Amino acid sequence: MTNRLATSLSLYLRKHAENPVDWWPWIPEALEKARAEDKPIFLSIGYSSCHWCTVMEGEAFSNPEIAAFLNEHFLPIKVDREERPDLDSIYMQALQLMTGQGGWPLNVFLTPTDLVPFYAGTYFPVEPRFGRPGFLALLQRILQFYRQEKDKIEEMKGQIMAALTTLSELVPEDTIPTDLLRSGIQKIQPLVSNAGAVQQFPMIPYAQLVLRSARFESGEAGSSITALERAKERGMALVLGGIFDHVAGGFHRYTVDATWTVPHFEKMLYDNGQILEFLSDLWAYGIQDAAIQRAVQLTIGWLAREMTDPAGYFYAAQDADSFANSEDQEPEEGEFYVWRWQELQDLLGDEGFRALQQAFDLSPGGNFPDRPGYLVLQRKQGGELPAVVETALTTQLFQARYGPQDMRQPFPPAVDAQAARLRAWPRRIPPVTDTKMIVSWNSLMISGLARAHQVFGIEEYLQLALRAAQFILNHQRHPETGSLLRVNYNGTAAVPAKSEDYALLIKALLDLHQACLPLLGDPSAEYWLEAAMRLQQEMDSQLWDPVAGGYFVSDPQSAPELLVREKEFQDNATPAANGVAIANLARLSAITGDLDYLERAETGLKTFVHMMSTQPRSCPSLFTGLDWYANWIKVTLPAEHLPTLWQKPWPTTAFTLPTEADPLPEDAVGLVCWGTKCLAPAQSVEQLQSQISKGQNRA
Repeated sequence: MTNRLATSLSLYLRKHAENPVDWWPWIPEALEKARAEDKPIFLSIGYSSCHWCTVMEGEAFSNPEIAAFLNEHFLPIKVDREERPDLDSIYMQALQLMTGQGGWPLNVFLTPTDLVPFYAGTYFPVEPRFGRPGFLALLQRILQFYRQEKDKIEEMKGQIMAALTTLSELVPEDTIPTDLLRSGIQKIQPLVSNAGAVQQFPMIPYAQLVLRSARFESGEAGSSITALERAKERGMALVLGGIFDHVAGGFHRYTVDATWTVPHFEKMLYDNGQILEFLSDLWAYGIQDAAIQRAVQLTIGWLAREMTDPAGYFYAAQDADSFANSEDQEPEEGEFYVWRWQELQDLLGDEGFRALQQAFDLSPGGNFPDRPGYLVLQRKQGGELPAVVETALTTQLFQARYGPQDMRQPFPPAVDAQAARLRAWPRRIPPVTDTKMIVSWNSLMISGLARAHQVFGIEEYLQLALRAAQFILNHQRHPETGSLLRVNYNGTAAVPAKSEDYALLIKALLDLHQACLPLLGDPSAEYWLEAAMRLQQEMDSQLWDPVAGGYFVSDPQSAPELLVREKEFQDNATPAANGVAIANLARLSAITGDLDYLERAETGLKTFVHMMSTQPRSCPSLFTGLDWYANWIKVTLPAEHLPTLWQKPWPTTAFTLPTEADPLPEDAVGLVCWGTKCLAPAQSVEQLQSQISKGQNRA
């Protein structure tokens, strides 16, 4: 028998539809019922490709005794964090305040009257283990605490609300310190390091800031390692390590060890879009290792083959787990991706296996501690792979996974566990793909594709980006209000857009404007610029705080059900909306000449100066925005020179073309403006590049 979640559009919520737990979605009726019956709310937040969310669903939430207790004494609510990042962010901060750590599933207990949390955790096992109590015993203690310790709960709630309010109600500063950019970068640089970590995450917002700082910072004080060396180290770890799928492309979420060997195997669109842009920028900075180009090519191949809907948009994620056999009741983590020693020998033969051993770290006992005997492929060094190894990976091992098909041929997604088990797959059973479209994540991939097109010159990359962007512009609007919507389920748009959707889509449209400048035809570069300007106006109207500056996460209609109305400034796996938005405003000002955009960027920065000064390590994207604001450059030049300039790193430069109304002087190859100061027209491409190089370091 199914529960209320059976009719949900969300794959994550539908995964819980067969639970005996009487789940509610986050709707006013559920909140009112909890208040009327004085039941504490058990709020459980996760997402479809989350491994421990899947484990808890199969254990605790499928347990009849636990479900009966939950149903009788609590009001259980399930939320997909990918639909409601605003709810997730608030309660994740509460968890971190309570425990000092975070993660998913996010399980929070709320008082029904005001929705303030009084207890929180992540994965709870059925029986006591991993130093965690059994879930039923925990529920019993929490219920007793709720009924008997009202004074303590009120005290706890007061502390939580005070901390959340401090983070959301920011007081603007009068000025932006002149040394803020340099001091912030110096504090953030050490975080991009492969040393000392228990797990390794891509941390692309951090890596991108360190890379862009390479133009004026040799390293933090007292260190011999430069910013460019740090960025290179991170890039090579990504393209050589087990976090990269060397057979079929795409990057996994993170590695569970310090050596970049064994990943947590889910593949998220947002990671892959950011990594594509970062690797392309690395290439432009002169880090041109063949392993980087191979990773870019294979990842875009994976995107086109497995993650692109026929309508043109990109899917959200692929699970970490997959079934070894159709008869299995539970999937295994990494099953689709790992290999056994003997299996590799049998598939590749003596010559191919020996060649693979020379290029990859292989051992008969495996390198996957949780699954002894299994191997995750990890390269020994960079450079170009020998032809025999490339064939072994992308033909023999690829077909051992996918069946006898070409790598460029679309591979259909397994849309849920039942489809994965019941379909007659040609080889291995693939992980489930969450086929929803999320605007912000698609935007990150559009930006990555646009940059890869500029750097590597491949037209297919741009065409993939253009189709996805056009789908969003055509289909992600509310039929009545016309406002932007965040997600799309098989053609059905839903959920009001959040600040990250607006900010990242505007960035993607500006990236497309830059990439399309040399192209003729429809849509033109101006089409994407005009779309970005309209969306910026909408974001300003919906989310800008006219009193204190900065952008709220959600529109005013969402405010009554939120504890606080946040302004996102802390980076996580994705860049924070306000940092991206401030950079967008500076770019729009550079391209259009409208200084109102720049004034709004300055106001936004002043809102966050205190946090940038006191918590710089939490907000690298704000420093990227500050870099754009302080060092923006406008370069006007003929289109034929753009491909040459794209091969170089100009992280605060916006390009425009001369027009009839605003032509270049005769014999000039371009005009460079450092902010509102224009230089003498450049008479050569070399002079132009020299002017850009000096100008991007001026602040």
